Amino acid sequence: MEVNEMVRLIYQRLEAWSKIAISNLPNLVVAILVILIFNLIARTARRVLVRILSHVNGNASLEGLLESIVVLVINVIGLFFALGVLGLDKTVTSLLAGAGVIALAVGFAFQDLTTNFISGTMIAIQRPIELGDTIETNGFTGRVISIKLRSVVLDNMQGQEIEIPSKDVFQKPIINYSRSGERRLEIVAGVSYLDDLNKAQEVVHKAINTLPFIRKDRPVQMLYRAFTGEMVQFMVWFWIDQTLTSAPLATSEAIKTIKDAFDTNKILILFPPHTFDLKKRLQEQPPNS
Repeated sequence: MEVNEMVRLIYQRLEAWSKIAISNLPNLVVAILVILIFNLIARTARRVLVRILSHVNGNASLEGLLESIVVLVINVIGLFFALGVLGLDKTVTSLLAGAGVIALAVGFAFQDLTTNFISGTMIAIQRPIELGDTIETNGFTGRVISIKLRSVVLDNMQGQEIEIPSKDVFQKPIINYSRSGERRLEIVAGVSYLDDLNKAQEVVHKAINTLPFIRKDRPVQMLYRAFTGEMVQFMVWFWIDQTLTSAPLATSEAIKTIKDAFDTNKILILFPPHTFDLKKRLQEQPPNS
């Protein structure tokens, strides 16, 4: 008897649900159509946005961010409209409240992730760096090969990639060697007190200007900076064309050129005496000893 009663109750429930389903079938069809239409609108909006941003902005990171936000917002609006068609207004309210609570909880639980996301968004909007730029930040120097919302990836030109969190790049100083297209290098050395300082300046100016990567619109400067116990210390400033060379290579070539020019003109670059004595002893040492 109890089994029959249970079967009857189940049948009644199923019959009631089927009637509800049949009566709501038109609304269900309309709700599905609403979702499909809004999905189509989201895809169309994304294609239009891609075309507009590709001509106006040219920032791949910002384009990807805006595309994702637009598609998400349109699809969410479509879902809420579909729920409204089904008469689930209370469900919509609950979803909105739940989304706010979840967003708050996620914000507290993933503070670093949220900070990186916001910082990455600001980098994409303000564009302090771009792909291909050579920059120095957070103690690292390299060429920017990727700008993500969570991080910035550098090629350190030594065979490794460095991934720096976006918040560190956004919050700390950035030296962008590519933004202006100009770069000045400095070499520090010294000459003896017996040398003619004016002649040394002329020799350095002439030697550095012979290098092919030196910018001709910027003057080469050799400035004396201090008297030391062993030498008159100087520094050489020169500007390079970064399309023709890199800073390390340019510095190396400039040092070799200055050394050769000083040797030719009998100008002495001072160095610690014990270094000279050691080299002299090595040269005088018999080959088989």
